[in-house]
Amino acid sequence: MNLHQELQLAQAQLETRRHFLKQCSSGIGMMALGSLLGQCTTDSKKNAPVAIPSDLNPLAVRQPHFAPKAKSVIFMHFCGSPSQLELWDYKPELAKLDGKPCPPSFLEGKRFAFIRGVPDMLGSVGKFKQHGQSGAWASDYFHYFPSVIDEVSFLKAMYTDQFNHAPAQLLMHTGSARLGRPSIGAWSTYGLGSENQNLPGFVVLTSGGKTPDAGKSIWGSGFLPSVYQGVQCRSEGDPVLFLSDPNGLDRDLRKKAIEALSEVNQQQYEEFKDPETLARIAQYEMAFKMQISVPEVMDISKEPEYIHQLYGTQQGQSSFANNCLLARKLVEKGVRFVQLYDWGWDTHGDGEGTSLEVGLRRKTEGIDRAMTGLLMDLKQRGLLDETLVVWGTEFGRTPMRENRNGKVMPFKGRDHHTDAFTCWMAGGGIKRGLSIGESDEFGYFGIKDRTHIHDLQATILHQLGFDHEQLTYDFQGRQFRLTDVSGKVIRQIV
Repeated sequence: MNLHQELQLAQAQLETRRHFLKQCSSGIGMMALGSLLGQCTTDSKKNAPVAIPSDLNPLAVRQPHFAPKAKSVIFMHFCGSPSQLELWDYKPELAKLDGKPCPPSFLEGKRFAFIRGVPDMLGSVGKFKQHGQSGAWASDYFHYFPSVIDEVSFLKAMYTDQFNHAPAQLLMHTGSARLGRPSIGAWSTYGLGSENQNLPGFVVLTSGGKTPDAGKSIWGSGFLPSVYQGVQCRSEGDPVLFLSDPNGLDRDLRKKAIEALSEVNQQQYEEFKDPETLARIAQYEMAFKMQISVPEVMDISKEPEYIHQLYGTQQGQSSFANNCLLARKLVEKGVRFVQLYDWGWDTHGDGEGTSLEVGLRRKTEGIDRAMTGLLMDLKQRGLLDETLVVWGTEFGRTPMRENRNGKVMPFKGRDHHTDAFTCWMAGGGIKRGLSIGESDEFGYFGIKDRTHIHDLQATILHQLGFDHEQLTYDFQGRQFRLTDVSGKVIRQIV
């Protein structure tokens, strides 16, 4: 069958009653149900959430619910979960229990990923000191960061519902431990669009040698149109795979092909009104524009030497430092949401590379200079006030030393922990030099101003100008939102 015959067959299938009755009999009932469910959707006059209407350009700039404090977000996530007890959360009482059996009250009714039996308590491997006018605590794992510590506000009683990496990462970035929900970057570009129509609104940069445990779903668009998913770029080699034109296809011919595809897709959209068709049009056009804009913005070779010294970048390599510099360049060009993932922070102590005394210190040295340089660079360019920077991970680590299957690990390590860990935020309308939340004297449980993952998400959306309860999308008969049915803005720091 040739192409002309295939086209005739496809058109006939769309128009004949026989095909409609044969293929869509079950769909008639679903259409009726959908119309009933659709009538249940309320409008803004009744103070109920309403989905943002589709536009012919799904990445067109949109107005948020109220005046935003931040225009863009840089979210740094450290996959595997660095220990807050070695980095940020100073617990001198824990040091007094070092090497002693864990109190029974810490174990009763609790589940751990690897701990079995009665483990020993483990004092911090790092040495802590107060820094800056705020007097914030940080360990000797950091050498550069204390110079900017007054710029950030710490959340020291964060907690989550998941103690395994993949579901915990999904919860942090999509609001659900299950697959299928849009990521926070997708929600942000869905709500705000993109200021730069030549670049994606949501860009993802990874380092550490591997992708996160939850895979690329944590920067996916879920049930939102796919145009809102994160575009993964690389700091080594071609910025985006398959971005260049194929051999024998010049740019003029490529442009004509894109225009022809857009015209066909536009006709299909006018016939079926499927928003995914608009996404397809936008993605083809974006890919064409990215051939010029992406190589330019992803090129760090033209940055002055003092910038490379500030970040500790190494040109031509894939590194967290390079990604921090790229994040600044991207938000400077109007990218709405930049997600940095750095892999390799799972410190169980089963080897030198996963130990608190060697592996964690080595990993921290790899981010210290870069994230400090990022805050300093954003501030000196006047971008920090309008760029929200988030430092986070999926959960915390136990104050007990890991004893996998009842056996002590060869190096010092800690198990996964859900009840207390640390994140911080800076810029984008966040107050400076605060520490919100407090864990108990052993760093085991939050005892004051606890903040959940959904609270962090609600606060990020709030700084972008959104009421997290009103930023919704109608899917399968109900209104969905990033924070599901919970979450509150952390008012103490905004």
